[in-house]
Amino acid sequence: MSVPNSAVLTRSLGTSLSEALRDYLILMKPGVMLLVLITTAAAMWVAEGDAPAPGVLLATLAGTLMAGGSAGALNHVLDRDIDAVMRRTSKRPVVTGRVTPARAVAFAVALGVTSFVLLYALVNPLTAYLAVGGILFYVLVYTVWLKRRTPQNIVIGGAAGAVGPLIGWAAVTGRVDWAAFIMFLIVFFWTPPHFWALALALRDEYAQARVPMLPVVRGEEATRRQIYLYTWLLVATTLVLYAFGVLGWLYLLAALLLGGQLVRAAHALLGDGSESRARALFSYSNIYLLSLFTAMVLDVSLL
Repeated sequence: MSVPNSAVLTRSLGTSLSEALRDYLILMKPGVMLLVLITTAAAMWVAEGDAPAPGVLLATLAGTLMAGGSAGALNHVLDRDIDAVMRRTSKRPVVTGRVTPARAVAFAVALGVTSFVLLYALVNPLTAYLAVGGILFYVLVYTVWLKRRTPQNIVIGGAAGAVGPLIGWAAVTGRVDWAAFIMFLIVFFWTPPHFWALALALRDEYAQARVPMLPVVRGEEATRRQIYLYTWLLVATTLVLYAFGVLGWLYLLAALLLGGQLVRAAHALLGDGSESRARALFSYSNIYLLSLFTAMVLDVSLL
């Protein structure tokens, strides 16, 4: 009987470990978390008026990352029946059995508890409570209650994804001021155009999974109109931070240029409901949010 080659065993174990790490990273929804971390960090810069203390910055971002990852992992477990039907999500770790629901829940709980302890001990209690609130809202209000019941699921559920600026502001100041709430509203109003554009492109999949997204329930034309209206509301909200002196001309220039392009993309979708137009708006909306909050950091750092 042949003895397994040690190099082969090492490579096999290394491959298995890397695949497991990749699966648990997917559970945390890294694409979503990148945007959340950027909005959190930007709020810290704006609240401080300069670069925040490195230790507070790292602790806040680590705690926010783990809180968001906890919510994402629980979403994978609760939505595994929907994910199995939709082509875009059918290869997710819990759906395929690469990660069992029990292990995904244990991972989520560990992330959530660690997040709370880290934020409470190294930042301040308010950030810890806001992070827990974000987890509970995303899991219980959006995933369990709204997603399967109303076409306004994304509108109301968007509050969970918008909690980053509140956490970032509270990390620096120990409170939540009105400017933090405006930054919260920017993400909140950004969410419907962003996700409804994707829902237009994936309308048939959502219909097959029986998820009452707006294009499925109200139709594509009504959805395009709502996207256009929310886009204008979003752009108007971004200007409030300049109008009340929170940010300066550099941010204003970025908000106008980025917002103008977003309005043009939404208007193009209004007249042309093709999948390519919907996907173009979805893709640009990611660039828009990242660039807008980066402009906030540059504005307070350079001016």
